[in-house]
Amino acid sequence: MQLLDHDSSTNAQPRCCPCGCNTHDGINRRGFLGSAAALGGIALSGLSWASLAAEEIDRADPPKRRPLKVKPVLIYETPQRRPQTTWRNWGGVQTREDAEKELARIKGELDKMQSAADFPIMFLPLQAAQTVEELTPAKDEIASADATLIYAAGGGTALLHAIVKTAKNPIIFCRHKSGPVYFWYETVSPRYLRRSTDELVRKNIDDGDVVIDSQDELLWRLRALCGLRNTIGAKILAVGGASGWSGAYPQTHSPELARERFKLDIRTISYDELGKLISEARADRGTVADARRRADEYLNLPGTTMETERKFVDNAFLLQRIFRRLMEKADCRAITINRCMGTIMQIAETTACLPLSTLNDAGYQAFCESDFVVIPVGLLLGNISGKPQFMNDPTYPHEGVITLAHCTGPRKMDGKHTEPARILTHFESDYGAATKVEMRKGQVVTNVIADFKAERYVGLRGEIIDAPFLPICRNQIDVRIECDSGELARRMPGFHWITCYGDYLKEFGYALKRTGIEWEKLG
Repeated sequence: MQLLDHDSSTNAQPRCCPCGCNTHDGINRRGFLGSAAALGGIALSGLSWASLAAEEIDRADPPKRRPLKVKPVLIYETPQRRPQTTWRNWGGVQTREDAEKELARIKGELDKMQSAADFPIMFLPLQAAQTVEELTPAKDEIASADATLIYAAGGGTALLHAIVKTAKNPIIFCRHKSGPVYFWYETVSPRYLRRSTDELVRKNIDDGDVVIDSQDELLWRLRALCGLRNTIGAKILAVGGASGWSGAYPQTHSPELARERFKLDIRTISYDELGKLISEARADRGTVADARRRADEYLNLPGTTMETERKFVDNAFLLQRIFRRLMEKADCRAITINRCMGTIMQIAETTACLPLSTLNDAGYQAFCESDFVVIPVGLLLGNISGKPQFMNDPTYPHEGVITLAHCTGPRKMDGKHTEPARILTHFESDYGAATKVEMRKGQVVTNVIADFKAERYVGLRGEIIDAPFLPICRNQIDVRIECDSGELARRMPGFHWITCYGDYLKEFGYALKRTGIEWEKLG
């Protein structure tokens, strides 16, 4: 691997967008990718298929999200009785015996939470402290943890603040009825968050970071932070370079913002390099036979019908294997394809639609069009939910319904079950192999829209009411939206949407506030 200095890939081709734009005025390929190099980024080059195949790791399981490391801390006090004066604050944890019982209660709740979590999480040893000095041995763990749970049974403001200012993502938990009532249940807002004023004055924490009693409320916040932990600084391979779907800005605009907001490590491979790998892989009988075998397995899945030429499916699985090896080489679990409406077809003799669909099903994060306007949304929502994401083109909302469509729909949208699908051509080119997934009617979905300036994301919940077969992109769903159609038409920014099975709006908004991007929830 070497630092990227230019791209020798072929000319840009039309995209899946209403304007059909190929290029942006005022910037050529060398200028665009030279700017990308200046921003930092690694290009894969000088590779051979023989070397990649020899180093191949046979993953039985899909790549995993990294666990969220959480440091739990109980703060309390043991006041001493004094005659004829106030000597204790509110709260049911007043003695060391009370504290020992509370530590046991917390430990039991953490064990249950870990068992119930549908995301990877690791709890560091539970710490108890009455003073800032007692907290000192745990400061390094608090500082290095991804999140800190502060069980605020008692203790002074200085003790609470010593944890909050050290922690990356502090969450304050107080009891009302789930155990002995906590002192900070009374004063966390006026005394700590607002410091006896009418405005929030603390940094690094706000009202959304306070939880009373509910373990479920803790769990969804931790799920959100796990998603953020796996998105910030994530590595993604951009085949043919990084770009963005926006006619008002140069192609470097969206990748720059993705790096700025989410610290994405965008790695690239040129189409010239990819073309050489494809040619070498096609000359390898074992690789070709393996692609055919895996195509057979896929086409034999229940509910699968093939309505395109078999060679396109075989070529798709050969391309998918190359993509997997390149991601392993680049140390990525995410990939995107630039100029997928033309260039990739010419060198792969198929489309990228089916490879991207199957990569999503396998647990990778795969997106078409190299659109770094919306890719950060897909990464974050996927890392929160642990499910494949459906990147799509929206239509115009009307009568409470909007149609969403694209040719790269995953079949395991719930992360577990393979839904029925027809394997057709990519619609606009009538070439290659693409899924037409029968997405589940009645399924609640989360939809998130990114603006072109990475300043405002919009989210809304909906329900799939139909999976029609209109002459548009193959995967298509009619979604009944939980907001006024006119309001959505006025408020939706950008272009591409990300759609995910389930309701993750709370988690997404909670994670997003740490990026500096405004969150607007409709409905």
